[in-house]
Order: sequence, then C-alpha cells, then structure tokens
Amino acid sequence: MDAIKISLDDYVLSGGGFNGESYNHKTDPSVMLKLYFPGKIQQPLDEMNLARKVYDLGIPTPAPGEYVVTEDGRYGIRFHRIVGKTSYSRAVGDNPEKVGEYASEFAQMCLQLHSTHVDTSQFESVKERYLRLLSENPFFTSTEKDKIARFIVDTPDEDTAVHGDLQFSNAIFAGDKRYFIDLGDFCYGNHLFDIGMVYLCCYLSGEEFIKETFHMPKDLSRRFWDLFAPVYFGTDIPLSSIEEMVRPYAGLKTLIVERDSKCPMPEFRVALSQILR
Repeated sequence: MDAIKISLDDYVLSGGGFNGESYNHKTDPSVMLKLYFPGKIQQPLDEMNLARKVYDLGIPTPAPGEYVVTEDGRYGIRFHRIVGKTSYSRAVGDNPEKVGEYASEFAQMCLQLHSTHVDTSQFESVKERYLRLLSENPFFTSTEKDKIARFIVDTPDEDTAVHGDLQFSNAIFAGDKRYFIDLGDFCYGNHLFDIGMVYLCCYLSGEEFIKETFHMPKDLSRRFWDLFAPVYFGTDIPLSSIEEMVRPYAGLKTLIVERDSKCPMPEFRVALSQILR
C-alpha cells in the first residue's frame, strides 16, 4: 500500500509515547495523526490493517483512516478523531468523586470486549505474542524463561478479544459514546492477560509514573482498581483472591514494558514471584 504524503505544517503536536507522537489537525478537529519515530515503516502499516480488522469486528474504536508519510520520511496513520473525548484516567483524575461510576463503566466495556469472539485465523494468539516477547527478551535467564513459558502455555485458551494494552487511558468517552483506542497490540486469548495490565497500571506502577501518565495520585488509581474488580469479576470473589489470580499476568506485562524501554523493570518483575519461585 502506498502512503499518502502529508505536511506536518497542517498539524499540532498533542502527545507522545515509546513509539511515536500524536498530532491534531490545525483546522479540522475530526482528524488526528499517529506518527511513528523515524525508521518505522512497516509497523504503522501493520497497525492500520489491524485497526481496520478490529473496527470490522464491531469493537467500539475510532474509524481508521489512511497510511501516511511526512516530508521528512516519518510514517503514520491518520484517524477519525473523537471530538470532545475524555479518557477514563483523565476523567477520574479530574473528578475523583466519580471514581466508582467510571470504574464501573470501564469494567462493563472490558466485559463486552472480552466476550467478543474472533476469527482466530485473522489475529495473533496472546500466548504466541508473549512467547515471542519472552524469547526476544535479553534480561531473563534461561531458567526464568522456562518457568514463565510454562505458565503462559498452561493458561486456559479462549477465542475472545484481547486489547493488548488495556490501560484506563486507552478507553475514552464523548457524550454517551464509549471507545477503545491504541489497539496496536490487539490479539485473542485469555482475558487475564488484559486484566493484568489494568492491575499493573492502577496498583503496581510507581507514584510519579501514575501522576504523570494517568493524572491522579496513586491512592486514587488503587481506588479505581478496588471498584473495577468486583464489577468485572463479580462480588462473590474476594478482592484478595482476584489480585492473587491477576498478579502474575500483571508481571508478564514486564515483557512489553522491557521491549519498549529496552531495560529491565525490577519494580514490575516482583509480580512474577509466584511463577519464578
């Protein structure tokens, strides 16, 4: 697929991350741009094709647009922008008195996502993804990798949707509409791989990271998890049992974080202790 040439003069920077930057169109509020850092050509194309397949599944996500390239050779994707959107993390940080309402809404979105069956021939298995990330990770010993691989393989299979980066900043709303965003790691498999990321972001991340990334103090993000979990798992399971079940999957997210940061993350590896002991 040929990339459409665009000028960055038409856009204004709105944010950034490990892989690139996001921009809003200066004159058309319905257009946003996700632009990858220099040298990344195939990744935005793969993400755009994946975004289209996810959108066709009926999962609520902004409509993907075109594969684009700037004058300086950076590739990206142009999306339909949800005007007036707010992420659930921003909403909680700005309205802490509504944390229960937002936690419940986000949990309902996750339940719907994780009940969506997919054509497994069209998407990667979450197990395959984590086993690949594990094989590529240079920071674990061979013995540690064997134990982690055994845990991944022994996880029960499911043929339902997995977001792949299920932070509460990757779910947004505008009016009565709800959407998932940043589905570049979308795959299928056991829902616990996704819920592990929710727990990691809300509970295991450091105070400064939570403040900078999710716009709230850590005690509020923990409160969000405490209210999210009973809605998602039901009130018959004690919160302590839920956390014991989810914790190793949160630890597996170390593989994604270390892939992006290119350094070991000991603060997240603690959650792998019940696998590695």
